[in-house]
Amino acid sequence: MDVSIVVPVFNEEESLPELCAWIARVANANEFSYEIIFIDDGSADNSWNVIESLRSSNNNIKGIKFQRNYGKSAALNEGFRAACGEVVITMDADLQDSPDEIPGLRKMIAEGNYDIVSGWKKMRHDPLSKTIPSKFFNWFTSKVSKIKLHDFNCGLKAYQLKVVKSIEVYGEMHRYIPLIAKWSGFRKIGEKIVVHNPRKYGKSKFGAGRLITGGLDLLSIMFVGRYSKRPMHFFGTWGAVFFLIGFSLSVYLIITRLLYPDIGLSNRPPFYIALTAMVIGSQLFLTGFIAELVSRNAPGKNFYLIEKKTGLN
Repeated sequence: MDVSIVVPVFNEEESLPELCAWIARVANANEFSYEIIFIDDGSADNSWNVIESLRSSNNNIKGIKFQRNYGKSAALNEGFRAACGEVVITMDADLQDSPDEIPGLRKMIAEGNYDIVSGWKKMRHDPLSKTIPSKFFNWFTSKVSKIKLHDFNCGLKAYQLKVVKSIEVYGEMHRYIPLIAKWSGFRKIGEKIVVHNPRKYGKSKFGAGRLITGGLDLLSIMFVGRYSKRPMHFFGTWGAVFFLIGFSLSVYLIITRLLYPDIGLSNRPPFYIALTAMVIGSQLFLTGFIAELVSRNAPGKNFYLIEKKTGLN
C-alpha cells in the first residue's frame, strides 16, 4: 500500500464527508493505493456514525472508536499501530489541512530520503491569540531540541512506516513526534510549506493553556530521551554537587569553630545551609539509585532499534 492517512477525530461530523471525498479524489488522481484511518477520540456528536456510513461506501476507510476522549496523542498512537502503508501521513479532520499536499509529502519521503517531513503553515488563518503563542512555542522548541522546524504542532506530517512503528506517543507528546523520532535514531527530518485553510466548521479544540502543558511536556521528553537508560548520571551529578557544597561548608564551619572557640556553630545560618545541602545531595543520590533499579528491571529495558541484520536466522 502506498499511503496510510491517519486522521484523529473529535466532534467533526460536518467536515468528515468532505474530507473523505477530497482525500479519495487526490489519491485516485495520483493512482495511489491508500487507506484512511479515522480515530474517533470520544466524540460527543455524530462523528462515529458518519465514519461508519462513509465506510459502507468506501472500503479504504477504517475506523477506531475510543470509549472516551483520551487526546490527540492517544489517537495518533492507535492510528500508527493500525497503519500499514509505505508512507504514513497525518492530518487534522477540520479541513484546515489540505489533502492536496499528500502527493508532495509522499514524494519527499519516498524519493527525498527523509524519515519525517513536517508541514509548515507559513500563512496561517488563525487569530493572533493562537499565532503569537505558537510562534514563541515553535522558536523555543527548535532551540531546545536542535531540530530546525518552523511548525512542530502542524498536524500535517509524513513518516516512513518504520518510524511510526518504532515510537510511542502518549500524554500530549504529539507536538514532539519529530523529537521522539530523533531520540529513536531517525534524524532525517525535513519540512514542507503547506496550505492552511480557514476553519469551515466548528471551533478550535485547543486553547492558550497548551503553552504551559507544552513546555512541561518538552522538559519531560528531553529528560526521558537523555536519561531514561542512565538516570544516575542526572541525579548523581546534582547529588554530588549539593553534597560537596554542604560538606565543604561544614568543614569550613568546623575549622572556624576550632580556631575561634567563641564563635557558635549551630546558631549560624551557614550551618543550616550546609545541613540542607547535604540532605538534598543524599536524597538525589538515593533517587538515582532507585531510578537505576527501576530502569534496569523495567519491561523492554533491552529494546533497541536494529536497522539491519546479516548472517542471522
